[in-house]
Amino acid sequence: MIALGELPARAAVGEHIAIEATVFREGHDAVAASVVWRSPKGKAAGFNRLHPLGGGSDRWRTEVVPTGPGLWTFQVEAWGDPLATWYHAIEVKVDAGQSAAELANDLESGARLLEKVAVSCTSKAEAKLALSAAKDLRNESVDVPLRITRSLTSEVRDLAYRYPLREFVTASPTYTVSVDRERARYSAWYEFFPRSIGAELVDDPDDPARPLRHGTFADATKHLEYVKDLGFDVVYLPPIHPIGRVNRKGPNNTLNAKPTDTGSPWAIGSAEGGHDAIHPQLGDEADFLAFVARARELELEVALDLAFQCAPDHPWVTEHPEWFTTLPDGTIAYAENPPKKYQDIYPLNFDNDPKGIYAELLRVTMLWVNRGVKIFRVDNPHTKPLDFWQWLISSVKKKNPEVLFLAEAFTRPAMMHELARIGFSQSYTYFTWRNTPWELQQYGEELVAAADYMRPNFWPNTPDILNEFLQHSGRTGFSIRAVLASMMTPNYGIYSGFELFEGTAVRPGSEEYLNSEKYQLRPRDYYGAIERGESLAPFITRLNEIRRAHPALHHLRNLRFHSSENDGIIVFSKRDPDSDDTILVVCSMDPHNTREGWVHLRLDELGVDWLTNFTASDLISGANYEWSEHNFVRLNPYQPAHIFAVHRHS
Repeated sequence: MIALGELPARAAVGEHIAIEATVFREGHDAVAASVVWRSPKGKAAGFNRLHPLGGGSDRWRTEVVPTGPGLWTFQVEAWGDPLATWYHAIEVKVDAGQSAAELANDLESGARLLEKVAVSCTSKAEAKLALSAAKDLRNESVDVPLRITRSLTSEVRDLAYRYPLREFVTASPTYTVSVDRERARYSAWYEFFPRSIGAELVDDPDDPARPLRHGTFADATKHLEYVKDLGFDVVYLPPIHPIGRVNRKGPNNTLNAKPTDTGSPWAIGSAEGGHDAIHPQLGDEADFLAFVARARELELEVALDLAFQCAPDHPWVTEHPEWFTTLPDGTIAYAENPPKKYQDIYPLNFDNDPKGIYAELLRVTMLWVNRGVKIFRVDNPHTKPLDFWQWLISSVKKKNPEVLFLAEAFTRPAMMHELARIGFSQSYTYFTWRNTPWELQQYGEELVAAADYMRPNFWPNTPDILNEFLQHSGRTGFSIRAVLASMMTPNYGIYSGFELFEGTAVRPGSEEYLNSEKYQLRPRDYYGAIERGESLAPFITRLNEIRRAHPALHHLRNLRFHSSENDGIIVFSKRDPDSDDTILVVCSMDPHNTREGWVHLRLDELGVDWLTNFTASDLISGANYEWSEHNFVRLNPYQPAHIFAVHRHS
């Protein structure tokens, strides 16, 4: 990782950050380099030596590990290494048979250098060792090979390495690394609508979605145990604010909403309040705080939707009409994404009174931070100015570096990548639409290449997106997408209903759900479905157990792909060098047919010797296989994937 330009590199607490530099000097004297690594408070946190990569490239490398969130800085310092120069010279000259007289200056120079090392030593024993080696170099009563013996031992060389003598130190510019807490690097999200939990509907054929009972935060608080049992660690809520009544949408995005229709949570604001208020049917602030507190007890974090847009009756519309775009006929422009129209939403115009808008949106964000929300999923950030997000995120993190932001930006690649560069902690991706092995491998490699600044979060579904793959693939298709999302990236999430195989579109060719929860209540029988065997919940629970137990799955940069002779099978692995934990996944991407064929593994990526076999333990079925470089697999709709733990033979 090399931080370049005005924007900092990105990392997370506990992550190994690679720093490389080109280091050289005139002549033949030895050079060395180190990194001065400083914490957000400016305190020196480490002095790491760089190591040459070899091959005549003059490239040097080391790794640093941040221990807390915030803006860390580093400088690379290159310097002449007189002791390394001396070691090389004395060994070459002694091997050439030069006499003691010819080496007199060299021996004295070495003694003086070792005396300087002794001054730097932190213990008397170390200083004594360096001084003894210097004394030997001056001992004219013995032959030269014996005089230099002690100075060439690994113990003395280690002293020279740990207490380097640095000459002509040259420092690089100061680079910045924006470090998020560990949850930015590794997380499992579960999204649900609080208003649907505990909701009940009237059995009325003329109005099947009319609510008899609206779900509350009290109901949602009880539902947290279900989310915890599934193994997730982030519970994400769509907007929880009052919903506008003007132009309110009815079921399936209709324009003729009835008075009893609930509307879209993203149409924020009414006479009951705006972005700083809570929908009264959900409860009050005390109910929300109780929800957050219970989540914390269950070791869950609450992520809240940050959607900076307004319903036509939001208080801002009357208090600050200049914050919106007025059309020639005097009306305010509503949101559009042709052919979609959002008559119930007014977008903010950041060109009008940016100072006022910036200040108000920061106030709103900090209000929820102070209510215990440390993660925000940001709705459509690509429709707002980049400099606004850079300013908002940095402003929040100055006081609360633990706060994380997930960019929901299904837009052009350049914008998605730039949002990551300017500060978003995680990013939605195109994973939802990558449904063949070739597409997914190409995309995975692209994301690994961008891992220095972009952390992908894989979602098989969202309230807005029901991909065609899930519409026609049944239980097997949902299982496949769950395996791929949870195993390929350390951050992934699902929208509730995924585990119940909800896959019916509002119409052929659409990615909108039939009876979308965005516009009406969707109570679900979660536990009954499990009892009837009609839920993917047990499988998802197992996937999350595997994720927690295997450090290899907590990182992105270690994603590696292997080859399969069957174009319907994808093969990838992850290996954690610290724990030597290795996971190998072989997954069919065909939910309807049996897929079989040979897979060919890059054994070096698995940490396996090319001449030996290894045991592949299936973490789903419990079966063990003796595998090598080439292996035959057969996957079917009942067992579409293997998730192997790799056990090397001693």
